[in-house]
Amino acid sequence: MELSYTYWQEPDGWLLGYFNAWPEHITQGKTVEELEFMLKDIYELMELGEEAQQKSPVLMQGELALA
Repeated sequence: MELSYTYWQEPDGWLLGYFNAWPEHITQGKTVEELEFMLKDIYELMELGEEAQQKSPVLMQGELALA
């Protein structure tokens, strides 16, 4: 699987980037390799988050009358 990402270099030398599918999740690295490592971490977190949402139980509320 391949995901496209966008990145740029800041004046201080750091590379910032994000997956085009999740532009709100920006990460950084000092090298392209480090940036890609951090992007893989974001991918894993996003995939785990989606799986967790699918497996989350439905929460319900009730009231108990006590004497």
